[in-house]
Amino acid sequence: MPKASAEKRRPSLFWLLAAVVIPLVGWFAKIEVRGAQNLPREGAYVLAPNHHSEFDPLTVAVATWRMGRAPRFMAKESLFRVPVLGAAMRKTGMVPVSRTGHGKNGASQSMEQASQLIRDQSGVIVYPEGTLTRDPDLWPMRGKSGAVRLALAGDLPLIPVAHWGEQQILPRYGRLRVFPPRRRVTFLVGEPIALDDLRGREHEKGVITEASDRLMQEVARLLGELRGETPPEERWDPSRHGQSETGRL
Repeated sequence: MPKASAEKRRPSLFWLLAAVVIPLVGWFAKIEVRGAQNLPREGAYVLAPNHHSEFDPLTVAVATWRMGRAPRFMAKESLFRVPVLGAAMRKTGMVPVSRTGHGKNGASQSMEQASQLIRDQSGVIVYPEGTLTRDPDLWPMRGKSGAVRLALAGDLPLIPVAHWGEQQILPRYGRLRVFPPRRRVTFLVGEPIALDDLRGREHEKGVITEASDRLMQEVARLLGELRGETPPEERWDPSRHGQSETGRL
């Protein structure tokens, strides 16, 4: 595994969380990480994984920690108002996102969040789909704008990552499977998404969609490599299948 960053070496609440979460996750999952060199050792970044199991935030957090960085997630603003949980989220530098963050408000929010990440020299994990995939075969869905807006606003590296195996532990909307323990979960971290031609053009029509499409295409490609399958050419669109898009970011 890569050398730990300064933020991981610095004593923090993450040390306590790691002492609890890593052994717990280790019972369920044997995690393998490929492409760890693509995650910056220092500085701000946006890490964008696929989301196919309610269990995978735990494996994503552990994999990020093993790659030398502190796992901070973008989370709904309402969670920060929950007693105890909200305090822990603020203490660990989680990034709040408002459901009203669209249009000019969304651009302003992204700029503020990106500026804070740069000041803190920390990264954030953003599920670009905004919720569990609705694709019947667990491929990534159409992407939301949160991850790319944040990356473009702060000129931050946008790192795609795919993971596979958590569906054996906790199937989407299913029940947790305790046995057998240590099922294999594999991560594949890709190179930063090329966005140089889109930076500074976020206000132009179609730019955010283009950036999101680039990201989701690469996440799907990486997942296809892990699965040994060819991903579908088009991303699943819940709105076309009469499905809810709750939980979006």
